[in-house]
Amino acid sequence: MTDAGPLPDGLALVRTTSEFDETTVPAALLRAHRVATGVWGRLVVRTGTLTFVFEDDDAGGRAVAAGQSVVIPPDRPHHLVTNDPVTFVVEFHRSP
Repeated sequence: MTDAGPLPDGLALVRTTSEFDETTVPAALLRAHRVATGVWGRLVVRTGTLTFVFEDDDAGGRAVAAGQSVVIPPDRPHHLVTNDPVTFVVEFHRSP
């Protein structure tokens, strides 16, 4: 699954978080938050499954499994739900 389409052309990867799991995920990612203006995020699930929720999407959360990713536009509120074993990273991209 790739939500919100692909990353826009011309962005450069500027940072990748450490790998998180269901026990080390920062609490801030489990409640509504946003990627900064001008920055695009990409959640990459490495193992297991988590639920990704865009706060403004009435469809509710979507399961994201190992090998899948979610593109996160700037300023769009979202959060994660980690009920099962999972490992993932978040990449941050911006215009060079």
